[in-house]
Amino acid sequence: MTLPERPETVKDSVSGALAARAHELAAEWLVHGRRLDMQALAAELGISRVTLFRHAGGREAVLGAALWLLTRRTFAAAERQWDLAPDGGLRSVGVIRMFNEAVSSAPALRRLLDQEPALTIRVLTDPRGAIQSGVVAAVEALLRRDAEDAGLPLLAEPGALAFALVRIGESFLYADVLANRVPDVDTANRLQRALIEGPS
Repeated sequence: MTLPERPETVKDSVSGALAARAHELAAEWLVHGRRLDMQALAAELGISRVTLFRHAGGREAVLGAALWLLTRRTFAAAERQWDLAPDGGLRSVGVIRMFNEAVSSAPALRRLLDQEPALTIRVLTDPRGAIQSGVVAAVEALLRRDAEDAGLPLLAEPGALAFALVRIGESFLYADVLANRVPDVDTANRLQRALIEGPS
């Protein structure tokens, strides 16, 4: 058994629970189209804004955590959807396609991108943040599973290929913010599939 670097204290536990409540509530607000106002969030949690900041971070940190919660749930839903109705193709291709479609049609994300494009795109695509690194890890797991279960020959090391696939998705799903182009989920799907399956 590996011990943690340091034992969790009661203070750590309370702080983590408070941060988790703040992130859950912020995610709920985003889904319902409510602007993330830190003073209002603190009031609804029954704490001061200073306490909220101390335990959950500033607005960008809370926004990132809330978006990561929603992203994780969306990816998990795509995996469940594929498992319930596999199309006979590779699991990685199907799950990524379903994830892209869910992200591209998410009203909460579209509102954020319209209202606060610079902040939202920074949170979504920050390589040091939870969202991009988390999606890359999830895609890498899909690739490794297909390599093992379906004998998929990968064009590159799984982590590098996963990163390329996620960046392609970002480039086309958020094209209006990143490149002043119309978002194009179909092209993202085609390019990602080609990278996974290789030349036919």
